[in-house]
Amino acid sequence: MATEPPVLSEHSGEPPQPREPVFNFPAPITLSILLIIGLYVLPAYLLPADLSEAFVISLAFSPVRYVYPLTGQNLEWLWTPVTYSLLHGGWEHLLFNALWLAAFGTPVVRRIGTTRFVLFWIVSAVAAAILHAVLNWGEVTLLIGASGVISGLMGAACRFAFPASGRAYNPQFGHLYPRQSILSAFGNRTVAIFIAIWLFGNLVIGLGIPLFGDLGGAIAWDAHLGGFAFGFFCFALFDPWEKPAR
Repeated sequence: MATEPPVLSEHSGEPPQPREPVFNFPAPITLSILLIIGLYVLPAYLLPADLSEAFVISLAFSPVRYVYPLTGQNLEWLWTPVTYSLLHGGWEHLLFNALWLAAFGTPVVRRIGTTRFVLFWIVSAVAAAILHAVLNWGEVTLLIGASGVISGLMGAACRFAFPASGRAYNPQFGHLYPRQSILSAFGNRTVAIFIAIWLFGNLVIGLGIPLFGDLGGAIAWDAHLGGFAFGFFCFALFDPWEKPAR
């Protein structure tokens, strides 16, 4: 089959370069953002007040559930350590998390694939919920939001997205950088600075000083720590790459 020659630029005499789309997210990230938007819109705008409250309570995580015998309860204790991560308390809370999910979820998805990403979401949500429950044992509070999972994605990205060589992150090929060991990551100046700033921000939040305004209620800094620690220390369990692709 005959093919036509490429159209040349009248200025440079070279084939025009394809333009990168402004929003180039993997499908799992796009679907995740649409899912959390849908699960916010449904109770906030489409359900009656009583059903909306029941919907949120049935999906939100609460430490008080685990004080009482599980056999005498409904099964909310089983799924809420994951489903809470899909709920949000307001548009500002939702959009803030969607932004960071796109930023840190994109390289992780491209590296580990859809199935591992779903598993990573589930386990990092549970890890964040466990630390929150331990530090708030028996309290009648509701934990919602994807911040614990996003913190896990940040921790995972610290293991590969910041090259040890000091090169800048490449959005196209950065997910193929070699995974750094835990000690190497701590020795990476960029990673160390990132973790220090992240920990400082959560320390400030833990002291009750808001950094980003009202995001729909008190911020569960302890869930952030649980998610980040899981993502950073356990990322190798989900990482299929030992060496960068050629």
